[in-house]
Amino acid sequence: MTVPGLIYLIINNYIPMYGVILAFKTLSYDKGIWNSPWSGLDNFKFLFNSPDAFIITRNTVLYNVVFIVVNTVFALLVAILINEIKGKAISRFYQSTFLLPHIVSMVVVAYLVYGFLNQDSGLVNTVLTKYFHKDSIAWYSEAGYWPYILVIVNAWKNAGYLSIIYFAAIIGIDKEYYEAARIDGATRWKQMTAITLPLIMPVILIMTLMAVSSILRSDFGLFYQVTMASGPLIPTTNTIDTFVYRAMVQLGDIGMSSAAGLYQSVVCFFLILGANLAVRRYDKNSSLF
Repeated sequence: MTVPGLIYLIINNYIPMYGVILAFKTLSYDKGIWNSPWSGLDNFKFLFNSPDAFIITRNTVLYNVVFIVVNTVFALLVAILINEIKGKAISRFYQSTFLLPHIVSMVVVAYLVYGFLNQDSGLVNTVLTKYFHKDSIAWYSEAGYWPYILVIVNAWKNAGYLSIIYFAAIIGIDKEYYEAARIDGATRWKQMTAITLPLIMPVILIMTLMAVSSILRSDFGLFYQVTMASGPLIPTTNTIDTFVYRAMVQLGDIGMSSAAGLYQSVVCFFLILGANLAVRRYDKNSSLF
C-alpha cells in the first residue's frame, strides 16, 4: 500500500535534489550540469554580499510570522463561532463559505484584488473619491500599503481552511465537559478558555509547528501575482521565492537562484528541528517526532 506513495515521494522530492549542485557550479548549457565548472561558494558569497539577501530574508520571515499569528487567531475565532451554531444546514453553509476562498486560484484572487484596487475604476478608489472626496490612490505604486493588503488577502484565502481543521477538533471534544461547566455556572468565555482552547491545543501546536517549518518559504502567487509583479512594490513584496524566480528567469543567474533556494531549504530544515524541540519540551505528545 505504501509503494505508490514512496514512488511519488522519490520522483517528486528526492530525485530533484540532484539539482542542488547547481548552487556550487557555474552552469554552462553546452556542458550540462555535471560537466559545468565548479564555483565553490561563489554563488553564496555573491548572494549574501548583495543587499537583497537581508531584504528577502526579512520580508519572508516577518510576513510568515504575521500570517501565522493572524490566521491562527482568525481561524480559531471562526471555528468557535461556527461551533455555536445549532442548525446543521446553516453551519455547513458557513463552513463552505469560509472554505471557498482556499480553493480559488491565486490568479483569480489577483484579479479580484485588482478589481478592488485599480486606480481608475477600482471599488476602493471609487468609494474614496465619490463618498469621502479623497484623492485616488495608486495602490500598485505605493509599497507602504502592501504589508497590510497581503496580510488581509492571505487571511481571507487561507484562514477558512485552517478554521475547518480547528472546528473538526472542537466537535470531537466530549460534550459532558461543557454540560458540567454549565451546571457550575461557567460562562461561554470561561468554557472557551478553560475547555475548548486547552483541549484543542495539541492541534494548534501541530498546525503552528507545520507553519513554522515553512517560515522561510512564501506563497509565490501571493507575492508575485497579487502584486502584479509591480516594480515599485519590490522593497516590501520581494521574498526569497520571488527573488529566486526573478534571478532565474529575468537575470538568467541560475547559480545564485539555486544558492538562494538551497539556503532557504537548509534554514527551514533547522527551523523545523528547533520548533519541534521547543514543542517537545512543552508537550512531548504534541511534537511531530
